[in-house]
Amino acid sequence: EGRIYAEATNLARDLVNEPANVIYPETLAEAARKIALQYGFSIEIIGLEKLKRIKMEAFLAVAKGSKQEPRLILLNYHGNPDPKAKTIALVGKGLTYDSGGYCIKTPQGMVNMKNDMAGAAAVLGAFAAITTLKLKLNVLGVIAACENMISGEAYKAGDIVRSMSGKTIEVINTDAEGRLTLIDAIHYAINRSHASKVIDIATLTGAAVGALGNQITAVLTNNEALLEKLQSASEFTGEKIWQLPAHEGYKELLKSEIADLKNVGGPFAGAITAGLFIREFVENKPWLHLDIAGTALKDKESGVNSYGATGVGVRLLTQLLREME
Repeated sequence: EGRIYAEATNLARDLVNEPANVIYPETLAEAARKIALQYGFSIEIIGLEKLKRIKMEAFLAVAKGSKQEPRLILLNYHGNPDPKAKTIALVGKGLTYDSGGYCIKTPQGMVNMKNDMAGAAAVLGAFAAITTLKLKLNVLGVIAACENMISGEAYKAGDIVRSMSGKTIEVINTDAEGRLTLIDAIHYAINRSHASKVIDIATLTGAAVGALGNQITAVLTNNEALLEKLQSASEFTGEKIWQLPAHEGYKELLKSEIADLKNVGGPFAGAITAGLFIREFVENKPWLHLDIAGTALKDKESGVNSYGATGVGVRLLTQLLREME
């Protein structure tokens, strides 16, 4: 069991450690295909033309600044043959590189942005583990893979973007891009694949790092029973979590004068407002949001973690799913 967890975590770690000139949407999709073949779960990869047809416009807005075309990577593990069995969705942020777009990051802030797909890697690692463990569950993985780059095609601050759900978003900051990809991925999971529960995992906000540092993952939820299972999984795996309040009063910060929502809520409570933004698209399904911006990478060796990617989330997600069996 320990070996299965370690192997799956190393798989995720190796993916995140690859630089962005090696792992970009197309090669991430190919890596996912190889992992699916090796471990025995099914995979579907959707390219640009179909993404346009199904109107994943928030995801495509982020992707269009790059010459690397986006990919939607869909993973399916079918461990429960009961026709009434529900599907649990794992949605991983798959930004293979994030320059910040026109709201450009500092040079230092960009160096490690190859790790902005650590959520996607955690989902792939979890799929490797749950397939090996033969869990009696049906699990869907959704990864909206793209780069956030600057070009004449790139989306801009002030743009209004329509999400797949139909809700409109005023872009205040092009560096708050991950949430735009996640909401379309979540909408797809619920409406195209009929997921009954949603767990998203993402290197989402610097605010989570500011609040909790690099050893504790920030969590928001709309479902305390699901959170209890996550807390139990956290205690078992040693991957620490801390719940942030989904404070209703902060929803006001996301109100736009010209669209349904703004993509950022201002300088305060950034990890919470990012979670509240995503919550607007989960359609009241039981939902957990894991912000691993601080925990996905270590700048020096410590404990079980070597320098670089930690593979955070693989053990946690796998154990959570075991608790949900």
